[in-house]
Amino acid sequence: MLQPGNPELPVARVAVDVPLSHLDRPYDYAVTADQDEAAVPGARVRVRFSGRLCDGFILDRVAASEHAGALAGLHRIISSEPVLTAEIANVIRRVADHYAGTFADVMRLAIPPRHAATERAAPPMRGDVPMAEEPFDGPLGGYPTGDRYLQVVRGGGSPRAFWQVTPTAAATGDWAAGLAQGARACVDSGRGAVLVVPDQRDLAQLERACASTLGRGAFAVLVAEAGPAARYRAFLAALRGDVRVVIGNRAAAYAPVRDLGLVALWDDGDDLLSEQRAPYPHAREVLALRAAEAKAAVLFAAYGRTAEIQTWLERGWLAELGQERVAVRHDAPRIKVTADSDLALERDPQAKSARLPHEVFELIRAALPQGPVLVQVPRSGYLVALVCQGCREPARCRFCAGPTRVPEPSHAGAGGAVPSCSWCGRPQADWECPICGYRRTRAPVVGSARTAEELGKAFPGTPVLQSAGGAAAATVPDASAIVVATPGAEPSAAGGYAAAVLLDTPLLLLRPDLRAAEEALRRWLNAVALVRGGFDGGSVTAVGESSSRALQALVRVDPGGFAARELAERREAGFPPAVTMVVLEGQPEALEDFRSLATLPEGTEILGPSEIATPGSETAVSRLTLRAPSTVGAALIRAVKEVAGIRSTRKSEGALRIRVNPIAIG
Repeated sequence: MLQPGNPELPVARVAVDVPLSHLDRPYDYAVTADQDEAAVPGARVRVRFSGRLCDGFILDRVAASEHAGALAGLHRIISSEPVLTAEIANVIRRVADHYAGTFADVMRLAIPPRHAATERAAPPMRGDVPMAEEPFDGPLGGYPTGDRYLQVVRGGGSPRAFWQVTPTAAATGDWAAGLAQGARACVDSGRGAVLVVPDQRDLAQLERACASTLGRGAFAVLVAEAGPAARYRAFLAALRGDVRVVIGNRAAAYAPVRDLGLVALWDDGDDLLSEQRAPYPHAREVLALRAAEAKAAVLFAAYGRTAEIQTWLERGWLAELGQERVAVRHDAPRIKVTADSDLALERDPQAKSARLPHEVFELIRAALPQGPVLVQVPRSGYLVALVCQGCREPARCRFCAGPTRVPEPSHAGAGGAVPSCSWCGRPQADWECPICGYRRTRAPVVGSARTAEELGKAFPGTPVLQSAGGAAAATVPDASAIVVATPGAEPSAAGGYAAAVLLDTPLLLLRPDLRAAEEALRRWLNAVALVRGGFDGGSVTAVGESSSRALQALVRVDPGGFAARELAERREAGFPPAVTMVVLEGQPEALEDFRSLATLPEGTEILGPSEIATPGSETAVSRLTLRAPSTVGAALIRAVKEVAGIRSTRKSEGALRIRVNPIAIG
């Protein structure tokens, strides 16, 4: 019988921040009368766990505990702000189970650290977003089913679509305006939206689009890099209902938006969307799980297409939202590959072997009077790698065996022409090939700085701008100029580039990675999207082998066909997403212990263990790969997690790194 003054629900179910697999469950604690009001579900608490104080969150309040003995009490309630909502707690649980991780690991990714001053401060004044009388005009209207999608979202429905954005600088290629348009339709339905992008450049573009469509105070920007106060302020704005729309990078995927009605993601193929901390979730999967949990609409968009998206399209979980082929050919720039015909080879016999064929110079010369020209180079630097000119053996440092390079002359002074070691920095003026004795080198890999130098000499009087890595430019003016940029650092041009050149395409295709071709096509299409449409004279030339399947897909602007064939080949070869793959890395003894404990579902293949290279480490590290059909994928992940729990209980030596369907397989 409830005693006077005692809480009506005297038991708090707490998720304790302890990332051990065998302790991955909630624990019950007693709530005193003094704590009753503040101990709300979602509140931060401190509890005594295994003899020490740990942080945690209240998941629920219940009338009785299944635990037979007396319960320990909550040590302290840190904050009564309910930062862990029931929806996010369910998503965290599903993400943890999907990636063979623990609730505590995902909880650290989802809930930012508390910033007390921000929590106590008065929230900023934000105006309401008035409902538009008509759907907001935007690029989605240029797609056959775009308006219908918006109407369904605006009416409270939850359609799921993949928006195949046409790569063009024209309005139909403005993905940021399209995502903002979808968010506006969702807000008009009285619900909230979460929009996720890979990096800061994309975020700045999306922020401008949302400010134009929704108004500056109608959304919050949630990024981990913003600092503790700014991140927590944006988190609280969503939690308290001050805003209905949250935009950001992968940290925003868990934003506690009220009445979630839409999740949107731009460019899911970008590896920045994959978390680098255990259990290594991908924002695409997190948002898909959130949409299923909240029964929300989905709008994933990209210029390219990943095999994972293609899988969902073939299963019918997503519907394709794209232009007809005639419209694509009209809106996208005209794309061609050098030396793709006998006539081209007759005009320039060296076109197949030259890094800068004659066609490239012709294109740049013809396009410069119309505006800026983009030149994409896969590598930054000057002469990035050197080989012996006689036998093509890689030139290695005589002292440490590191790779040699030629630094930029502007950075090396008078000695800029002297090769040096990339590791120890020692000059290699008297280098001699240990294989053939030849003393001269050549550069098979040329960086963006050397490319800019060569183009500057070829086009005297034309400004040559560089954009790479930490020195990436945001925009360039609509004026005659050559812009040399590395993938991902291409600045946008006012009105779009007049033309673009894609150099050294084999470098992207020859990476030792399962996704090399998919990633190469994605990067090329992202560059193509900065060029004016074909109707406006925009053109793109790629330098490479015209028989390459990725380059053929680029010429056709057909990422869907490429993804379908890529997925078919992965099914045949047994690679994700056609199968479920779990990769374990650790010391050989730990992997052997895992194998002895695991009871894997029928149909599981065990590949390895095999030793992997770990530069600078004296400890041997091996890799064990488990592969199973998708039909038993969930069972395989459960089996792996069970073994992790057993090893955690036994305090087995040797940590294991567990990754489910990793994005990098090489």
